[in-house]
Amino acid sequence: MTHVSVWCLLLCLRVRGVFGAHTDEVSVMEGDSVTLHTDVKLKQQHRIRWYLNGIQIAEITGDRNKPCTDDQCKDADGRFRDRLKLDHQTGSLTITNIRTTDSGVYHLQIINSIISKKTFGISVGVPDAEQNQMNIKAVNEGESVTLDPGEKKNDLMTWYFNDVCIAEINRDPNKDGKERFRDRLKLDYQTGSLTIRNITTTDSGVYKIQIIRSRFSITKSFNVTVTSLGLSSSVIEEKYVASAVVGVLLLVAAVAVVIYSHKRKTRKKDISTQHSDQANHVETSFPIQTDALLMTRAIETTPNASETPMGDKIF
Repeated sequence: MTHVSVWCLLLCLRVRGVFGAHTDEVSVMEGDSVTLHTDVKLKQQHRIRWYLNGIQIAEITGDRNKPCTDDQCKDADGRFRDRLKLDHQTGSLTITNIRTTDSGVYHLQIINSIISKKTFGISVGVPDAEQNQMNIKAVNEGESVTLDPGEKKNDLMTWYFNDVCIAEINRDPNKDGKERFRDRLKLDYQTGSLTIRNITTTDSGVYKIQIIRSRFSITKSFNVTVTSLGLSSSVIEEKYVASAVVGVLLLVAAVAVVIYSHKRKTRKKDISTQHSDQANHVETSFPIQTDALLMTRAIETTPNASETPMGDKIF
């Protein structure tokens, strides 16, 4: 192949795109959901047929109560296994939990008096470890978490939690959503990312964002798990206050015990000193009294020379 031929081939691919010049192309990640819009409102006589790479995968006949999807259709290969949904009012096709094997060219036939055709090209990529981490969030109660779809701003982006609208660009969120989160949500109008502040265990679950464009819609899911800390913030604050009060009371009690013990020891020391002084006083005074008494008794018992008996006198 010459250089000119290669250049022409690259130019054609650039102009026509991967799936062709008149193909609406969408790139998604494995696990997302995609809805391909027909932009029509079906009438009773309308018939809708969907094909993937030339194989019929869904059909709505005149009886819209009996559509066929995937293996119910005669030519389908059963690859979707209940992952296809048909809108009976518009014929739009939704592929849930999309896989890499779902990549390809989707053809739509709208059969009435004439046959209208539309073509969609879907490319399904495999998320890397970082992308998986972005879609699975594990946080503690009281923290904040941000769910980022990784998309540019679109005309309409809607966030759902348990199938209830909680935030929406260009429209007001559902009242139930407002009541549930009570001003804890913050929506980035440039990227569509959603931040949940002061998260609680009741906020655990699956969050979905629907990104609506003119010819197709993409739905991305985020799994959020909130771990309880065992106590709410108010209870924790009360616990801290109670602990502080108990600590102060214990400190006061300890000081009182020390003061009481000191006073008691001082009092015992004073009493002991007093008893010692009294004992010393008795010991010093007792010998003096004893000597005086002995001297008195000696004087009383000593005979007087002038009182010598006459009978004993010698002539």
